[in-house]
Amino acid sequence: MLETIFKLKEHGTNVRTEIVAGLTTFLTMAYIIFVNPSMLSATGMDSGAVFVATCLAAAVGCFIMGFYANYPIAQAPGMGLNAFFTYGVVLGMGHTWQVALGAVFLSGTIFLALSVFKVREWIINSIPATLRTGIAAGIGLFLGLIALKNAGIVVSNPATMVGLGDIHAPEFILACLGFVLIIALEYRKIKGGVLISILAITVISILLGLTEYSGIFSAPPSIMPTIMQLDIAGAFDVAMISVIFAFLFVDLFDTAGTLTAVAQRGKLLNEKGELPNLKKALLADSTATIAGSMMGTSSTTSYIESGAGVEAGGRTGLTAVVVGILFLFALFFSPLAGMVPAYATAGALFYVCVLMLSGLANIDWTDLTDAAPAAIIAIITPLSFSIADGIAFGFMSYALIKLLSGRYKSVPASVWVLSVLFALKFAFF
Repeated sequence: MLETIFKLKEHGTNVRTEIVAGLTTFLTMAYIIFVNPSMLSATGMDSGAVFVATCLAAAVGCFIMGFYANYPIAQAPGMGLNAFFTYGVVLGMGHTWQVALGAVFLSGTIFLALSVFKVREWIINSIPATLRTGIAAGIGLFLGLIALKNAGIVVSNPATMVGLGDIHAPEFILACLGFVLIIALEYRKIKGGVLISILAITVISILLGLTEYSGIFSAPPSIMPTIMQLDIAGAFDVAMISVIFAFLFVDLFDTAGTLTAVAQRGKLLNEKGELPNLKKALLADSTATIAGSMMGTSSTTSYIESGAGVEAGGRTGLTAVVVGILFLFALFFSPLAGMVPAYATAGALFYVCVLMLSGLANIDWTDLTDAAPAAIIAIITPLSFSIADGIAFGFMSYALIKLLSGRYKSVPASVWVLSVLFALKFAFF
């Protein structure tokens, strides 16, 4: 049956290899089980319900990707998108989390339509690479600032806006220790380094009396506080246009980049350098986002950590299905997820920040008309605490700089249109 569904022999793999690959991928991305509820609960959402929604959305995404697209690429609620959901849309802009879920639903629906009608290629190709790189770097710095804030490493200062926190505080010290531990484990190529760090800091926190022990296993919490609570009507607001665009763009670029990178690693590209069944993979991603919003979590996306499973030999959708099954097993670890303090996940957020900043090396810094917009996105995003505002300023500055530099012909039509829309939004709404 497995051979019929996943065509294992055709891809040069077997059941044992696929299971090991699935376990490897799960260990590298399981940190989202602890990070996502911790982050989204700051909006007022029930932490237990978000925990269940996170596991279920990840499982649904993995199953669709595995059975339908037959790719060894796992999915789960995306880092950066969950931070924007919490700190940008809800806490920053003042929208309810129900409206934010509605925006996620709409972005997923648009993503689905773009995938069905093959508009995705036009959008990705029409957005300059420097803007895509700037968006990734901006999200990384956004996550880094949130990590420092959650750990008390950076605190508010009335004179300078921000300042260094209490370096003697145990939360400060443990957060730093967690980050250093992640880097050391990842450098040594120890699987699950991020997860190991989060659990280690949580255990230390319990031993120091900073966290109360409440058990490891239990029946899954109720998902009722969040399931089908999205407010789609509320998301049909002019002020939400940039938010929906932000969710859509980040998910679109992240998915395209992840699919390409993982496929190259696993030698899954055809002779033209294209990914077969790309449409199915994109449909899986967009469908998982829609399902996740209905259950109560931010956008679901493909995880670059899937590359770890591919390195372990995963070549088919069976790898993704194994990851999905493991996410379902994780439902019974809700007490453990509830004990993880924010400073225990700060190291993971900062680690992702480091990874996302690496793309800045690909920018042509000798061409200021390209470098400046990327830098603007990277700086505005964390300092405005909004991915949407960072993207907006990046697009508008790119168009204006190219225009005044006499290089307006190199600006794609899509950038002009979006720049005008963003400008109108800031001017009148």
